[in-house]
Amino acid sequence: MPTIAVKRDLLFKALGKTYSEEEFQNLCFEFGLELDDVTTEKQMIAKEQGSEQSTGASEEIIYKIDIPANRYDLLSLEGLVTGLLVFLNKTRVPCYNSIKPLIPEEIVMKKECLKVREHIVAAVLRDITFTQDSYNSFIDLQDKLHQTIGRKRSIVSIGTHDLDTIKGPFVYDAKPPSDIRFKPLNQTKEYTGEEIMELYAVNIFCKNNYLRNGEK
Repeated sequence: MPTIAVKRDLLFKALGKTYSEEEFQNLCFEFGLELDDVTTEKQMIAKEQGSEQSTGASEEIIYKIDIPANRYDLLSLEGLVTGLLVFLNKTRVPCYNSIKPLIPEEIVMKKECLKVREHIVAAVLRDITFTQDSYNSFIDLQDKLHQTIGRKRSIVSIGTHDLDTIKGPFVYDAKPPSDIRFKPLNQTKEYTGEEIMELYAVNIFCKNNYLRNGEK
């Protein structure tokens, strides 16, 4: 069962109501969720990395909530809020429509991909503005989807790009690690595929769950 960590104050602001801990716990129970823990970023870092590493970390209250394995729509603050508001009859179930632009974007898949992942799907989300909190939530949702429905990226992997900074047509290709140059998230320089595997080999989680996909 996946667990999400959301800032309590942001959650209550989005819900339009401030709950006591007991009231919110009851709401979760009625909805089929469980409030697993009430903590802070400081406490989480201290528990995982030691108290010295938690110096200066935020003490804002964080709710850790267990989500049913089949409710991928609840794996973010935004999805959780939507689900709860629908449950409380405060909003309708959202309906999303796709539109065809006059000049569509194009992705070309090379035949080499048939040996690795033979399918690709893409969509463009327009007029999106992130705050730091909503960006963090978006990245965390992407990671949660990788871990759950994506089976640790073994059957599906998601990539997100800023369309204001790139231009199509786009190419979906599979190349040897030595022919790849890429700047990973939170890094300041480009790496080859081989260098990326070396970079993340020191991280046991990445090594066990992700690098084996790149070595195939």
